[in-house]
Amino acid sequence: MTKGYWIAHMTIDNADAYEAYRQANAVAFEKHEGRFLVRGGPQQVTEGEARSRSVVVEFPSYQAAQDCYHSAEYQAALALRLPVCTGDLAIVEGYDEPR
Repeated sequence: MTKGYWIAHMTIDNADAYEAYRQANAVAFEKHEGRFLVRGGPQQVTEGEARSRSVVVEFPSYQAAQDCYHSAEYQAALALRLPVCTGDLAIVEGYDEPR
């Protein structure tokens, strides 16, 4: 089964309030088996533009990635993030190399 990913680029306007979102989103990610591959940290933008924070979350399937976003648990967390952070989020299907 092909994995699914959230790829996010965020600019955080209020770090203290964003922490409440981080704590709240853990419920949705655990329920849908999301695993952080990238969660902030240093980055070098070598082409184009990016926001100050990049995040990649891996899910067992593309459907699981979509289900997580639309879940009641994540929507509750999202309500905490939207007032304190500007961002871009894409849900993408992984690529399985043909054997």
